[in-house]
Amino acid sequence: MAKKIMIQGTMSNAGKSFLCTALCRIFTQDGYRVRPFKSQNMALNSFITKDGSEIGRAQAVQAEACKTEPTSYMNPVLLKPTTDVGSQVIVNGRVLKNMSASDYYKFKKELIPDVLHAFKELEKEADIIVIEGAGSPAEINLKKDDFVNMGLAKMLNSPVLLAGDIDRGGVFAQLYGTVMLLDNNERNFIKGLVINKFRGDKKILEPGLKTLEDLCKIPVMGVIDYINVDIDDEDSLSSKLENETKTNAIDVAVIRLPKISNFTDFSPLENIENVSVRYVKKRGQLKNPDLIIIPGSKSTISDLKWMRQNGIEGEIKKAGSKNTPIIGICGGYQMLGNLLSDPYNTEGGGKINGLGLLPIDTVFEEEKNQRQTSGKVCKLDGIFGSLSGRKFHGYEIHMGKTTCNSGLYFSKTDDLKNDGCVSENVFGTYIHGIFDSQDMIDGMEAMLCKIKGIEKGKEFDYQSYREKQYDLLADNVRKSIDLDLIYEIMGMK
Repeated sequence: MAKKIMIQGTMSNAGKSFLCTALCRIFTQDGYRVRPFKSQNMALNSFITKDGSEIGRAQAVQAEACKTEPTSYMNPVLLKPTTDVGSQVIVNGRVLKNMSASDYYKFKKELIPDVLHAFKELEKEADIIVIEGAGSPAEINLKKDDFVNMGLAKMLNSPVLLAGDIDRGGVFAQLYGTVMLLDNNERNFIKGLVINKFRGDKKILEPGLKTLEDLCKIPVMGVIDYINVDIDDEDSLSSKLENETKTNAIDVAVIRLPKISNFTDFSPLENIENVSVRYVKKRGQLKNPDLIIIPGSKSTISDLKWMRQNGIEGEIKKAGSKNTPIIGICGGYQMLGNLLSDPYNTEGGGKINGLGLLPIDTVFEEEKNQRQTSGKVCKLDGIFGSLSGRKFHGYEIHMGKTTCNSGLYFSKTDDLKNDGCVSENVFGTYIHGIFDSQDMIDGMEAMLCKIKGIEKGKEFDYQSYREKQYDLLADNVRKSIDLDLIYEIMGMK
């Protein structure tokens, strides 16, 4: 039976995902077979596994830190918000249905067998399972039928570390308040407190740490330094989305849609020398970028209307008329076309005109297309010529079928399927993660440098860079936390 450690947080974005990722890499470095697990995730950033299952992006990242292949067992329940009060419910990697928050709350206990089955399957191949909670265990209105925080810790008999975010302020109140809102049985599962994202001299904290331990009767197991490590963020709370300023010679503007999904697609571009990636959410912010990207969306029609109403659509079309290159990924690709039709009420029904920048029409379907895919870019001329023949590997997650009326496709997959569409300075594709491939990164850098009229920078190996980031995170946590005590509370030497 695998050993377990669970990370819970005082709030969302307290650093649970990063701490879990760090422990996944640390235990892997120490020679153990490690697997991540999050029973229920709510996120718009997702990933498609080899068998076509959809899971939260954070668990895919943690699997990479463990140097293992992601599977649906690592995240059996995924909620992808479709409205402010409803989500698409994905169970064992497949869409179950859309549900309102109130309906899901009544239904969720039915998913407990799926959660426990997934965990048992992971146990068959792991020495240690690193479990991530969600939100806060002190949401006292949501405790009934909980299988995400303390409810799951009880089911699995897992020790818990509770993390608080000092960068937001009030960390002592966060930790003490959370502990005090738990009942005695729940408190017994918390074996250690962790203070995350600390900047400064730790000696200043020592009196507070002693008082906190005395009040909670739980040891503080570590104060983890704030570190600028480049690992994919889980959701729309990411600080990356707040970057609205050009800082380098090449200016890439990504439209920050209200229901933006898989914004991690653009992380590789941020690491190209001389490139800055900024996010645009208001009219007047677009200005004169060297490249415009319309990202994926969980609500394509709604986000298209948002762009139209706030004037960003007009600014994109104006830039396109001046030969600024424009790229659409997944939902962004659909928006670039002529017509979007929703006969099955997938996104509220009806029809809507797109931006008219690509000769394509999209019909939303009832079934979601989700698969990993690889292939290469077709022979392209003009502004996108540097991408011709480039190889890629990525994944598709969409509920629409798009017809390219010109026959000028962007790429062909290895199973001989056509993907995307190209028209002069505009192209669209359904493939997420397309820029993760080194060949595509090199092609994008060549294209952007040619547009800007500057020399290419030094060679950048994206996969090696990612590995170094995991090791950097692990090194920082390893020196800041009592690992001996963590192994002890897991029942290991």
